Amino acid sequence: MSNPRGGDALAEAARTAQPAPGCRPRPGAGPTPPEGAGGWDRGAGRRTPGSDTRGGRALGTRGRRPRGWGAQCRAEPLALPCVTGEATARARVAVTLIAAAVLLGGLIAWLGERPEDTVDGARSCEGRGIASWREEATLTGEFARYGDDPARGDDWSGGDGTHSVRLPDGRTLWLFSDTFLGAVHAPPNAAGEPYSWRDPSAPFVRNSAVVMTPARAVERTLPAPFFPDTGVGEWRWPVSARVEPRAPGSREKVVRVLLWTRAEGPGPYVYGVPAATELATLSLPDLRLTGITQVLDQRRTADPARRVLFGTAAVDAGPWTYVFGADDGQAPAHRAYAARVPRGRLGDVRAWEYWDGERWRADGRRLAPVLGDGRRRGVGSAFTVVRDTGTYVLFTMAAGPAGLRTITSYWSCSPTGPWHGPARGFTPPLPDATVAAYNPQAHPALGAGGRVVLSYDVNRLDAAPGAGQAELNANVSRYRPRFVSVRLGPTG
Repeated sequence: MSNPRGGDALAEAARTAQPAPGCRPRPGAGPTPPEGAGGWDRGAGRRTPGSDTRGGRALGTRGRRPRGWGAQCRAEPLALPCVTGEATARARVAVTLIAAAVLLGGLIAWLGERPEDTVDGARSCEGRGIASWREEATLTGEFARYGDDPARGDDWSGGDGTHSVRLPDGRTLWLFSDTFLGAVHAPPNAAGEPYSWRDPSAPFVRNSAVVMTPARAVERTLPAPFFPDTGVGEWRWPVSARVEPRAPGSREKVVRVLLWTRAEGPGPYVYGVPAATELATLSLPDLRLTGITQVLDQRRTADPARRVLFGTAAVDAGPWTYVFGADDGQAPAHRAYAARVPRGRLGDVRAWEYWDGERWRADGRRLAPVLGDGRRRGVGSAFTVVRDTGTYVLFTMAAGPAGLRTITSYWSCSPTGPWHGPARGFTPPLPDATVAAYNPQAHPALGAGGRVVLSYDVNRLDAAPGAGQAELNANVSRYRPRFVSVRLGPTG
């Protein structure tokens, strides 16, 4: 599902590579490339220039205060009549009260313009980054076990765009974007290699949903594609999801799933043009799709590079759920954006607000980025955010060629920034040297002992167009989620 960025082993191949078909194209055309801040750009569907990274250095940022932060409230002196004695004392008291009221009013107005998230976060916020990481082989192996099961002829066998949500009964719903279905055969493959493989005719769909038991065993695939295409040359990719009341105050719980709607388009957007952010509602406990509502339409934004889709990450903090998105600008780095909605009201489209660079607004047409300079600082078009001891931590692929292999991070005391970084990153395990990593996503319900579980998607780059799909079918491990866990600590 996105843009992998080149590492040392892939530098030469990445310059001429075509994305491994496994991500975005229609069946037979091969799916789209993995996403990140440089290398292959998912939206553009072509190789884009990378930029240098400074992996071992924490890079600062200049935060810009909204207008009004530096305002000074001042009461002008009042002219008093010439009086003496008790009248003078009463007049002085009155003047003092009036001046205090003016100052208080100005202070309230000043605070009203400030992003309250910064005020709250700054009291306990410290720089946080990746202190250590380890492979989570059990989770990676569970999806391999399920996908390789020869008894399952039409279930999930590989996918990307990995997101999850814990359900009230302890199950976990896993959501995937581009997905391969069908039987997987034991090794050797047709070339005699020791890899599990699938038939070249295996079904390919734009999204899927998989259910995991409370014991963390993947048990079934829901009918796919789970979220239907619009029927007008558009498809839907599921992203972040939450369980919340069907309506404010209701005891009935539902699952809300944010969707990215993309449309077929000409080059350079051969893998789709961003169209809209939508919200799907699933009933519980049967996980039946009951409706899809549009949140933010971007079709009227003439330049596709300026269109923003929300939902790559969602974080609950106090009374708000903060929803993050990214534009479809050309690499080496995308820009991140923020929206918010009262907690438990994702389904109330009228309650959504968007950060415009100074304040939160109901108008989603005046978006301003919270992170990204379009060069060495920025995000992949898919990234993730968690909150740790009052600090927001954002995980993304590194900008430039390192982004084909390196996961890095930024931190902030507020969802609107300023964001500090990129900090020192790490290179997670890959199936082989020809595979790229992309789309790191946090799964808070799976973490324990202070660790954050991250998934990352993998895909292959190939110099010959169309070769990627054959490679993914010949070795199914090249298009499945993999997992690590990280421990966060103070940044140096």
